[in-house]
Amino acid sequence: MSKTESITYDVVVIGAGAVGENVADRTRAAGLTTAIVESELAGGECSYWACVPSKALLRPVIALADARHTPGLSQAVRGPLDAAAVLAHRDDEVSHWKDDGQVRWVEGISADLFRGQGRLAGPRVVEVAGPDGVSRRLTARHAVAVCTGTDAALPRLPGLAEVRPWTSREATSAQRVPGRLIVVGGGVVAAEMATAWQALGARVTLLVRGEQLLDRMEPFAGELVTEALGEAGADMRTNTSVVSVTRENGTVVAVTDAGERFEGDEILFATGRTPRTGDIGLDTVGLKPGSWLRTDDSLRVTGHDWLYAAGDVNRRALVTHQGKYQARIAGNVIAARASGRTELESGPWGAHVATADHAAVPHVVFTDPEVASVGLSLAEAEQAGHRVRAVDVDLSTVAGAGLYRDGYRGRARMVVDLDREVLLGATFVGPGVGELVHSATVAVVGQVKLDRLWHAVPSFPTISEVWLRLLEAYREN
Repeated sequence: MSKTESITYDVVVIGAGAVGENVADRTRAAGLTTAIVESELAGGECSYWACVPSKALLRPVIALADARHTPGLSQAVRGPLDAAAVLAHRDDEVSHWKDDGQVRWVEGISADLFRGQGRLAGPRVVEVAGPDGVSRRLTARHAVAVCTGTDAALPRLPGLAEVRPWTSREATSAQRVPGRLIVVGGGVVAAEMATAWQALGARVTLLVRGEQLLDRMEPFAGELVTEALGEAGADMRTNTSVVSVTRENGTVVAVTDAGERFEGDEILFATGRTPRTGDIGLDTVGLKPGSWLRTDDSLRVTGHDWLYAAGDVNRRALVTHQGKYQARIAGNVIAARASGRTELESGPWGAHVATADHAAVPHVVFTDPEVASVGLSLAEAEQAGHRVRAVDVDLSTVAGAGLYRDGYRGRARMVVDLDREVLLGATFVGPGVGELVHSATVAVVGQVKLDRLWHAVPSFPTISEVWLRLLEAYREN
């Protein structure tokens, strides 16, 4: 006979990924008793199947490309990457998919970790079916926070399950390099994994349904990444949809809407994300299972004064750093409301309203070249009704770029609100530009006037000097 335990906490967090951990960290710092429920590994998607392993695969790719374009060093790096060493390093970075370190962190903040599937069972109640056969009923005095993230979304193709396709998880955790890899998709995961596996020795075919790669960013971003992937040997087809997939004698065969047939050893579908809310008991609190959770700017789920949702699951911004930002705010809000405060003050270190999700979400695509952006693209700004102007600079004209890499190719754009003369967005494409995006984020969030930005003097000779060139181009035109 199964045993049931009932325990009461101030806060119950469903999901022990980076987002859930940050909620718990804030609520524990405020003195609230906190339980975290996790069905897989503490540390979550980012630690084991997304951010960390993907960047561990990509860092050697970028470093080798930089070395091959550095006079005096290029002759010393003639050979290919040591794929086995790259994969071994990746395995070390994800702790070989063991979460002992993350568990110690949870214990270190004096939160309680419960293993098993957590499901809502009515307002403020979470039931956990543990692997030890014990069912636990956790009741929250103040709040439940859903931080379950997303799963890969797969298309509805007949027989797809029998093909055993890769999703982002298999793409970042594979233990061998496939001879031929078909990548279906045109977003960040598709671009990054095509870059990584092509450099590790796979022959990559990239099938993009839209007109170009990275089509949610400035057009030149996808153009420059596409050009680089082609030079690396990848075969990319745009305006191409896969209509059937089979595995024949171990070989994957993908057929497109144009009747073209592509063969590979593995196929990766990087075709979007879906909320991981199908089996967490949403129906017990009047919400639809499998749905995104809509929240207000305090991260409270619409219509529920005790339920919060942070991270990808609320669809505000599907990137880890924004999820952690939301988590810190949610934790602050829960603590404030638990103390009886109805008016939520917002201090410099205790924000209670998530505004960055609306205007200043930074992104970095770790391809070669890198793509970094924040805020609105030109098209998005125009669609929103702003009177704007785009200012472009060829990054190869900046002295620091030429020193960074021989034959540097790249481009920068800032989108200026002409009525207020502040930045609405910025995009950089080129080697090493990921480190530029935070300065742009500060400018967008701070709504810094362009005439004030003139006094933020970039160091010479660095790629950051592009800021001076952008301001000059704006003044001259």
